[in-house]
Amino acid sequence: MPWWEPENHADRRPLLLARGRIKAAIRGFFEARGFIEVECGALVTSPGNETHLHAFTTSRIGADGVRHTAYLHTSPEFAAKKLLAAGEEKIFEFARVFRNREGGRLHAPEFTMLEWYRVREDYQAVIEDALALVRLAADGVGETQLRHQGRACDPFADAEWLSVTDAFARHAGIDPLTTIRPDGTPDRDALARICGFIPAADEDWSDIFSKMLTTIEPRLGEGRLTVLHEYPRPEAALARPSPRDPRVAERFELYACGVELANGFGELTDAAEQRLRLEAEMAKKARLYGDRYPLDEEFLAALAQMPPASGVALGFDRLVMLATGAPQIRDVLWTPSLS
Repeated sequence: MPWWEPENHADRRPLLLARGRIKAAIRGFFEARGFIEVECGALVTSPGNETHLHAFTTSRIGADGVRHTAYLHTSPEFAAKKLLAAGEEKIFEFARVFRNREGGRLHAPEFTMLEWYRVREDYQAVIEDALALVRLAADGVGETQLRHQGRACDPFADAEWLSVTDAFARHAGIDPLTTIRPDGTPDRDALARICGFIPAADEDWSDIFSKMLTTIEPRLGEGRLTVLHEYPRPEAALARPSPRDPRVAERFELYACGVELANGFGELTDAAEQRLRLEAEMAKKARLYGDRYPLDEEFLAALAQMPPASGVALGFDRLVMLATGAPQIRDVLWTPSLS
């Protein structure tokens, strides 16, 4: 039955009203802490440069009639960092973002990403923000548990802080860091050996790592929130290396009920290094999918003058889904016509 049928809408309406209460509470959280709400443009020259993210491509026709390729952004990250370079210090946005090749219980091609940044603050500060926001969402709808697919998670309990190394040791019995050289470069064959399988010819270290992680993720956030942190450096193209260990980066993900809710970094501000990483991502994308997106040269220029910062992208729809116990993401979208 279409979502716009009155009977169907009546069933979903309590969830949608809860969505509004959660959004209002989050706005209040940021405003009370001196954040400014911004609005980044969705039509961009580069939609993002991650290998496995696929953008919607369109055309912009200038006043002279010349057609130029443009994209709908997959994240407001590049634009938000330009604002940090411009002088903003604490910003947030409920951004409408677009990702092709996505759909299902946890994904939609158009969704809302809550993204925020703090200048000159350690990335532990934005991790604490993320934990507080999840608790705020549950409290805002009068729930004491997050729920999904028969699982429950108490967001008010002390979160589990689990390094990627410890997660792999616990759930897979291996240490991926032993396959990363001191300079941060990975050894594909070494990882394949300790994982115990033969990779396909076109699979690299990151592909093997990702396959292993997908077996671990469903076990994270059981009973309480899990902060999965200290990602291997090859898995953190936009994050700065950890001063503690050059093999890992300042990246974290937040999990509840086996679902990833947020992904954040201590932001990389070395423009030359960032260019190399993005070019590597696009070379892999071209090899796997026969496609590549241009680099945002303005972003790279702004990065050179951006101050140290930390930031997070949180899937707002997923948060609402878990806070209300909705079965799938389309249940908490006002107009889920393409989900």
